[in-house]
Amino acid sequence: MNMMDKTMVTKTVKIAANNVNVHYADSHAIKDVSVGIEANAVTAFIGPSGCGKSTFLRCLNRMNDTIDVCRVTGEILLDEEDIYDRRVDPVQLRAKVGMVFQKPNPFPKSIYDNVAYGPRIHGLARNKAELDEIVENSLRRGAIWEEVKDRLDAPGTGLSGGQQQRLCIARAIATEPEVLLMDEPCSALDPIATAQVEELIDELRGNFTVVIVTHSMQQAARVSQKTAFFHLGNLVEYEATGQIFTNPQDPRTESYITGRIG
Repeated sequence: MNMMDKTMVTKTVKIAANNVNVHYADSHAIKDVSVGIEANAVTAFIGPSGCGKSTFLRCLNRMNDTIDVCRVTGEILLDEEDIYDRRVDPVQLRAKVGMVFQKPNPFPKSIYDNVAYGPRIHGLARNKAELDEIVENSLRRGAIWEEVKDRLDAPGTGLSGGQQQRLCIARAIATEPEVLLMDEPCSALDPIATAQVEELIDELRGNFTVVIVTHSMQQAARVSQKTAFFHLGNLVEYEATGQIFTNPQDPRTESYITGRIG
């Protein structure tokens, strides 16, 4: 088997969306979107404001369930199982598909308790020693352990914005999810904190499937392997990131990349 064959074989689809539509009351926000999101890669969703990228992201862990007027149709499979099946518990699903939001939102608890919260709810630790280990591992994977290890009892809200966002990433990965969704995770951060989070995202794909919504094309180009371009609720183009940015096939993608729409 040559290298070409090998790379083809290893790209497994972690999430498959088939003909997904989202309606908010009378508004048709997502129109017939089908996409296969690869395991252990970073996939970026880009497009102008209001194009549906965050709405689609929230379908992937059923966050839209919390909105009364929102209706999702079509099929979304995680490891070939339909996440909208009535037998699926959304709470368990969200332990498997973690989420990091635009604005860092640590709980008003200690740094330790922020990270321990999920594992406690889901019964992932049998005792304090195991919980300590999960917290330390998660903070290490969130690239913030060295900064907080001597003040785990301090409130998470007392950290800087960039540290809070890395704490929220550590909190999201503490339940051992398989997928991490990130909704513009750097838009509230300064350039240095943004660079730290981007570096972390690149490391995380070793263990997780990462999907990131970003308004920054430069960020998508830096951190992702695949890019999906959304426009007016449609998935216009989905390709390897290099191709999207250097050789887009759809004129709408080209217009967005070159700054003519956005």
